[in-house]
Parts: sequence; structure tokens; C-alpha cells
Amino acid sequence: MKKRSKRGENYINNADFSDAVAEHVRGVREDKAAGKEPRQISDYIAESFMKITNGLSRSPNFINYTYREDMVMDAVENCIKAIANYDIDKPTRTGKPNSFSYFTQISYFAFLRRIAKEKKQSDIKKRLIDSNDTSLFADFDGDDMKIGTSMVEGLRQIEEQFYDDELCTKSDEPLPEKPKKKSAKKKVAKKRSAKKVATDLNNFLK
Repeated sequence: MKKRSKRGENYINNADFSDAVAEHVRGVREDKAAGKEPRQISDYIAESFMKITNGLSRSPNFINYTYREDMVMDAVENCIKAIANYDIDKPTRTGKPNSFSYFTQISYFAFLRRIAKEKKQSDIKKRLIDSNDTSLFADFDGDDMKIGTSMVEGLRQIEEQFYDDELCTKSDEPLPEKPKKKSAKKKVAKKRSAKKVATDLNNFLK
């Protein structure tokens, strides 16, 4: 029975991935020299980008963000754009191209940009709520704004009309009053009175 690899489905062999990226970069150079349209990335490279970005998004720094999928898609897009500028001749510590490290760094900075963008949008929403500027919800008719017909005011009028037409005009009769609760003193007095009557009857029957 074949043993399952402990590395998992998201494992990327850096040597194979680097060779595939280097081959693609050389092919793009040849296409440009021949005046052809640059070739598209292979399925293997595209899948490797997805594995790199998904793996990075599961790190403790990014796993709790609700827009993690947007971060991954931004990173994949950045990797596809960055592969055209990848320098396969750049010297490295091992003397071989290290594509995995290069595109992981590209993905990391893409994540930071998405986080900054989402934070900016959250700050804008917070300022709008704090300012309570209902004029931002005004209706527009072409280039002219309809004065006094904002969305908020319209909703308020609809709500008032609902209560006037549906609730208040269903019946002209006044609503029945809630029955008053008997006080505890009256209950105790009633019990004492019943007990006294029973005692008197017992004395009479003797």
C-alpha cells in the first residue's frame, strides 16, 4: 500500500517550480524577440501560485481576516504580473533560482496592500456613520439633486404612513384596558373571610 505523503497537496517542489518559471521566462523572451505575442503561463505555474498564496493566507498573520479570499486573488494576480519581470540570472545563495521565495514575497506584499485598502474602507464607513450626513443618500435626477427627497427621509415617511394607515385605522374603538391585578392585601382578606365563614358553619353544625 502506497504511503500518503506527509507534505500534503499544497507542497511545492522549489526546484521543479523554479525550473518551470525559468523556462517560461526564456520562452517569453524568445516570443518578444520574434515579435510574437508572449505566451501564457502553464497550468503548473498557475496551480503553484494558488498553492503559494493559499498556504500563506493560512499563516497566523492572515488566517483570521474575513476577506482572505480577496487577498489570495490579489496575490495571484500580482504573481502573474510579476513573472514577466522575474530575473532568472540574478545570483542567489544556492546559485539556483529561488522562485518560491520570490513569489511568496510578492504575495506577502499583496496581502498587506489588501489589508490597508480594507482598513481604509472601514474608516470611511465609520466616519460616514459618525457624521450621520443623510445628504449623501439623496436621490439624483440627471445632474440635479432632488432637494428634501433623500432616501432616509423617504424611509421615514413610509414608516409613518404604515403606522397611520395599517395600525391606527384598523378600528375606531379604543383598545381594551388591561385587567387590573388584584392586590395581595385583597387576596389575603378574601382567604380570611372564607376561613371565618367555614368556622362559623362548623360551630353551627356541632
